[in-house]
Amino acid sequence: MKKWKTRIVSILMLTIAGIINAFGITVFLMPVKLYDSGISGTSILLDQITPEYLTLSIFLLVLNIPLFLFGLRKQGWKFTLSAIYAVFIYSVCAWLITDVLPIDVSIASPLAGTDLLLCALFGGVISGIGSGIAIRYGGAMDGIEVMAVIFAKRLGVTVGTFVMIYNVLLYIVCGFVLKSWILPLYSIVTYAAALKTIDFIVDGVDRAKCAIIITENPDEVCSKLCEVFGSGVTKLEAKGGYSNKEKAMLYFVVNRYQIVRMKELVHNIDSSAYITISEVADVFSSNNK
Repeated sequence: MKKWKTRIVSILMLTIAGIINAFGITVFLMPVKLYDSGISGTSILLDQITPEYLTLSIFLLVLNIPLFLFGLRKQGWKFTLSAIYAVFIYSVCAWLITDVLPIDVSIASPLAGTDLLLCALFGGVISGIGSGIAIRYGGAMDGIEVMAVIFAKRLGVTVGTFVMIYNVLLYIVCGFVLKSWILPLYSIVTYAAALKTIDFIVDGVDRAKCAIIITENPDEVCSKLCEVFGSGVTKLEAKGGYSNKEKAMLYFVVNRYQIVRMKELVHNIDSSAYITISEVADVFSSNNK
């Protein structure tokens, strides 16, 4: 029962993600000929330079679905079907907004007019919200990210670098096709806004911090941290590489507002304690014993 409930929530959120993405693209970007990133941006360009019967909705399906299916072995059926569903909803809603609903998106944005900066920012943020929700609930809105996962390592680059290279090449092509660089440059603003929004949606506004503490007084430090913050500490045995002294490595998760207090508590007990802080994307825990 719980599994079905989770699946229904995922389908609902993927549907919302597709609707949001379509709204951002068709209401803010397409009317002023700005470009999204990845396959979505490629579809917008092809929509502009091909006959009218070849629409954005068609290109979204034709270009994305084969890429998702190509990545099936790497990503699995669950992700592939979720991604195809999200893109299908995006495609259908884009068609409804541009061709069915009584909304004029042919010349200017109904909400931002012809202001390129407003269209770039709001189009990027809104489409980023849609893409972020899709990723958070097990899908994706763009097949180029699947290609990045498959080919980036073979090419010796990161996934982010692969996607960035694709988008830079896309915007260069757009510049040559349009014989103008103004719209591609504003599209970079769209890409940046979407990227930051996706990070916000997927990772949250307050990413947790991981503190690794090397100390010779682990029991006192653990006791104090548990007492003050009400959360557990993981303790591992360690030995100093230079001093050869027996020490302990403590693993402790805090938020950004607790870092200063945590460092004060640790150094009050062990002034020579070595502390490193790094970000963690997600923290999962279970109360099951």
